[in-house]
Amino acid sequence: MTVSRLRDIPGIGVNVIGDKADAAHDPQLLRLENLDTDLRPPRVALEATRAAVDDDAANSYLPFQGHRSLLAAAARHVGRIAGRSYDPATECVSVVGGLNGILNTLLATVEPGQEVVLCDPAYAGLVNRIRLAGGIPRFVRTTPTSDGWMADPAELAAAVGKQTAAVLMMGPAMPTGLVLDDRHWAALAVACERHDAWLIYDAAMERIRFDGKGPSHPAARDDLAPRTITIGSASKELRMIGWRVGWVTGPAAILADIRMVGMTNVVCQVGLAQDAVAAALDAPDADADVAAATEEWRQRCQIVLSELADYPVTRPQGGWSLLIDTGPLGLTPHQLTHRLFDKGRVAATPMTGWGPSGDHYLRIVFANEPVGRLAGLRERFQAAIG
Repeated sequence: MTVSRLRDIPGIGVNVIGDKADAAHDPQLLRLENLDTDLRPPRVALEATRAAVDDDAANSYLPFQGHRSLLAAAARHVGRIAGRSYDPATECVSVVGGLNGILNTLLATVEPGQEVVLCDPAYAGLVNRIRLAGGIPRFVRTTPTSDGWMADPAELAAAVGKQTAAVLMMGPAMPTGLVLDDRHWAALAVACERHDAWLIYDAAMERIRFDGKGPSHPAARDDLAPRTITIGSASKELRMIGWRVGWVTGPAAILADIRMVGMTNVVCQVGLAQDAVAAALDAPDADADVAAATEEWRQRCQIVLSELADYPVTRPQGGWSLLIDTGPLGLTPHQLTHRLFDKGRVAATPMTGWGPSGDHYLRIVFANEPVGRLAGLRERFQAAIG
């Protein structure tokens, strides 16, 4: 019998479609179902990883809280973007990827039965971790417009109440590409102060913006910095998915609790990977590297938008994915998924369980296929839908 903590946690669907696509062994199949990318990690990271294979110190549990090089680099990285200084010894801890950091932070900040505010549509992995920690998701609607997804700052603030333990925000958000700015942070600063709530900021994609602007970090505000916990990851911006390295930064008192959760949970991170991530974060051309990758993803996104201009697609403001509303097509997301796979040779994920509005959408990931292959997407959809 399923234990109670799992009864309201569905799968995320990505693994099902991904396994089906792997089993097909079809080079013509477009892989648009999973947040992978074919863009290579930074060269300095590859070189540092190869060197670590022969380094005995990398083959160790120690230090449990993360290599000092990684903690220092992560603290500098977050501090530079937020305009603040973080002590790598007390205000930063490494984790096994961003989602491990999210779960550890939720376990350290949310009492069973308390609410966590997040935007809808949402990544199912975030929703499921809130529930796994004993929290209750409190969804705030976002609206698809011709300029992308929009969230009302007043609605975000109004969702924070006496039962709120934390607000969990991501920008650009996955899967919508929603970008948050200082209007949202200003509204949340007042609400979080009033109800003594944390602001958990998932920064995994914060530099992957298509408007040419830099990140909007909540801790840049003096009234939010004492309440902001930042979770970062090497998987998206640095394209280091398989390294499984992330970090959490924030006030020392709560970081002590998050560190304790980590010691009780995963214990330590991948020894071979940490110095490589540190090197990538500290590289003199780090921002230029992310900007070049972002430009390539922007071009791929634009190709998809052009190919699917006749379909109900909402333009993302950043990130790796976009959404198609399947309702106007007279199909459910699952029906469209199967048609695309069988008739169009396209693997894409239905968003069932991805927030209350997830049942209306299909997700397209544009980060893992080159422009040349994406250019035929219109014909593939026509073959699937007719």
